[in-house]
Amino acid sequence: MTQRKAARLLLVDDDPGLLKLLGMRLISEGYTVATAQNGPEGLKLLLREKIDLVISDLCMDDMDGMQFFSEVQKAHPGLPVIILTAHGSIPDAVAATQQGVFSFLTKPVDRDALYKSIDDALAHTAASGGDEKWREGIVTRSPIMLRLLEQARMVAQSDVSVLINGQSGTGKEMLAQAIHNASPRAGKAFIAINCGALPEQLLESELFGHARGAFTGAVSNREGLFLAAQGGTLFLDEIGDMPVPLQVKLLRVLQERKVRPLGSNRDIDIDVRIISATHRDLPKAMQRGEFREDLFYRLNVVSLKIPALQARAEDIPLLATHLLRQSADRHKPFVRSFSTDAMKCLIAASWPGNVRQLVNVIEQCVALSSTPVIGEALVHQALEGENTVLPTFAEARNQFELNYLRKLLQITKGNVTQAARMAGRNRTEFYKLLGRHALEANDFKE
Repeated sequence: MTQRKAARLLLVDDDPGLLKLLGMRLISEGYTVATAQNGPEGLKLLLREKIDLVISDLCMDDMDGMQFFSEVQKAHPGLPVIILTAHGSIPDAVAATQQGVFSFLTKPVDRDALYKSIDDALAHTAASGGDEKWREGIVTRSPIMLRLLEQARMVAQSDVSVLINGQSGTGKEMLAQAIHNASPRAGKAFIAINCGALPEQLLESELFGHARGAFTGAVSNREGLFLAAQGGTLFLDEIGDMPVPLQVKLLRVLQERKVRPLGSNRDIDIDVRIISATHRDLPKAMQRGEFREDLFYRLNVVSLKIPALQARAEDIPLLATHLLRQSADRHKPFVRSFSTDAMKCLIAASWPGNVRQLVNVIEQCVALSSTPVIGEALVHQALEGENTVLPTFAEARNQFELNYLRKLLQITKGNVTQAARMAGRNRTEFYKLLGRHALEANDFKE
């Protein structure tokens, strides 16, 4: 109970007197309370602060309680909301709870009923922070990220498949690791593989294993990653880049919970939790025939989206300081901090490479610094140098494909048949490649 009382509540009511009175009561019970006099003001506050539970009046001008609840759920899925009203009725309560409102209480509010609803809601959402070792390495104070971590911790308790969406460099693998750490499988293996970094046959062998003699070079039996992760979690990074034929085999494994190594005639039972991630728009990939719809729904039971670093700029000083300490401990212990102007420069940067880019910039700054305080000029230099940072294998391959296709279309003046022939692909495959890179053959015709 003590942990629950540490939760932060948001009260929304257009009656200033009631807002003040209820706020004082909840503060006296040990809660931390923020208040807003209308829905729009409440939504703005939710963007700035980490809130564990919302209590809102139903009848308010501009935006009523149910409209406010709807907007809260769009921005913060799963955040519990309690609705209060002086005009309560059974149909209203039924309608509200069917839409996802945690509870519906009538005014004047019974104190014990309200406290019980609050405690029940916080118990359901695991709102109290407690031990944060499970998400060690994820440094944040952003309300968006804190809400995401709450959802991650909730979903960790079940075995459902999770699909993590986010731009390259946002930390998708770190979030997957955190989910594993918070799960009952934490004592078992967490194994990650990048599905876009290996050719199809090698990826198949890595995932499912192979028997001796299954192909040239298979001189002994080898268990795949599904078996290596037995009892634990298998993280399939960049799942959107997995070849379609292999998607069919992965779907069969997920459906049957059995794996058959290459060259073997024996199925082996598996007990593995699947977390996957992608930076691609999988619904669009499905429309182009590049990703199987049935596999998508198998993997996307719960969807979590990591925001870009620019969308949580309040985390940049915290992250930069954290990364500086780590880098300085490894390389130059005398480097202690950033100057005020240097930190402003970091906050103002666009960070297209997200946290991965920030790590590189901090490493460069520490490596080149000869003073305890890193100045603005060094940060500018490191940011400019980011244009030459070595890309990941998947990023380099995608860029090569894009450049190659553009060159073919330029040479053939947009003639797809001729371009496909030069590439050694049939027209259907070639059109899929063009679709993946959003290229239009007509743009290259004279």
